[in-house]
Amino acid sequence: MFKNKILLITGGTGSFGQAVLRRFLDSDISEIRIFSRDEKKQDDMRKQFNNSKLKFYIGDVRDKDSIRSALRNVDYVFHAAALKQVPSCEFYPLQAVKTNVIGTENVLEGAIELGIKKVICLSTDKAVYPINAMGISKAMMEKVAIAKSRESTKTTICITRYGNVMASRGSVIPLFVKSIKDKKELSITDPNMTRFMMTLDDAVDLVLYAFKNGNSGDVFVQKAPAVTVDILAKALHEIFGESEYPIRIIGTRHGEKKYESLLSSEEMSSAIESENYFRIPPDLRDLNYEKYMEVGEEKITNSTEYSSNNTTRLDLIAMKKLLLSLDFIKSSIRGEEIEPEA
Repeated sequence: MFKNKILLITGGTGSFGQAVLRRFLDSDISEIRIFSRDEKKQDDMRKQFNNSKLKFYIGDVRDKDSIRSALRNVDYVFHAAALKQVPSCEFYPLQAVKTNVIGTENVLEGAIELGIKKVICLSTDKAVYPINAMGISKAMMEKVAIAKSRESTKTTICITRYGNVMASRGSVIPLFVKSIKDKKELSITDPNMTRFMMTLDDAVDLVLYAFKNGNSGDVFVQKAPAVTVDILAKALHEIFGESEYPIRIIGTRHGEKKYESLLSSEEMSSAIESENYFRIPPDLRDLNYEKYMEVGEEKITNSTEYSSNNTTRLDLIAMKKLLLSLDFIKSSIRGEEIEPEA
């Protein structure tokens, strides 16, 4: 599928872009383009990978001209560029809109104009029943992508939605590890709070699955286990040889939910389930208000959301096993300083 093709990754200097590179650099793909604003990270990647298949483009998805230039002659796009930090987006919501919503529209308009074959847009569980600016902007990003998919006949546009990537920068695992090593108590918002647990490889697998199996407008979700914050903290304590668990409960912070959802109950009513994934086909009705106002569906009433509260729950042993599979944890145990994934 990728033989002699050109792939563009927006936000490609992040952990997702680098994980995709490792999958594809030794394949028969012709070229991988990295598009981002960060010239320092691009220079680091250029030196690290030192591969003629790799091309770098400085630009911003907010800038139509810069993204259009990078899109020329491209076959496929993985759109990962986004503002992802909840606190930053809370204080600067319009910045989230400009990057996550308008930036996505710029990417998709350019892709449609240039006849690119397929675009995969990366989203998040926070887009389902959103309560913070980051989640709201990602929910709007999904709506933009689905709307654009209706307009395009040549460009297939799909969405992938995933939960927390374990040990990513700004996530709770690196924070907990640092506190444990510094012999400090762990601050926990709510011990019973649950979160989906996904590795970076899971995120790449999900995008590749959507790429191979998606029709335009489809949303893809990978089934994932979840864990309580309490079990996560205890697992990390045991991994790093601490017999006691000094924990301080501080209460739920603004913009946080007790659990996250990867599929709403409305989406679950139409989701197509396979062994490891859900596919939500797009609503292809036109703007005929009678269909929206006068005709209902009983299956929506009886469906249940897919959340970190009702998925497979990891116990202490399973959580430790999953943590020990992470390069970040392995390096931390050896005493090596390793930067969390971007």
